[in-house]
Amino acid sequence: MTNLEIIRSTYEGKTSEENGANLEKFVASDIRWTEAKGFPYAGTYVGIKDITKNVFSRLGSEWDAYKFTPEEYVATDNTVVAIGTYSGVYKQTNKAFSARVTHIWKLKNSKIVSFEQIVDSKTVVDAMI
Repeated sequence: MTNLEIIRSTYEGKTSEENGANLEKFVASDIRWTEAKGFPYAGTYVGIKDITKNVFSRLGSEWDAYKFTPEEYVATDNTVVAIGTYSGVYKQTNKAFSARVTHIWKLKNSKIVSFEQIVDSKTVVDAMI
């Protein structure tokens, strides 16, 4: 698989579970995952267990229908950028949001070594209050 195909497989599966399984299959054991400053889960997490605990589990338990819809990809040798939109409904407030987002993925030897999120965090936070 190309690096672009690897990243696409983490977004474009038939289910969230399929996307998650593809992510786990391709992440390096010491992946560094950075959620943007100002985002509710901001910080850098290392390893899939830390990412799952601090990001994915929280997204799954605190939001309804939270998703990233990719609209465009840009790929170079070891970098893939996914541009799209987040959307979802925060369970505690029942407020929906839509936010523009860019994900920057770095790969080495067909393994994902880093992820960086750039997002309009204010629209997400506004849905939470």
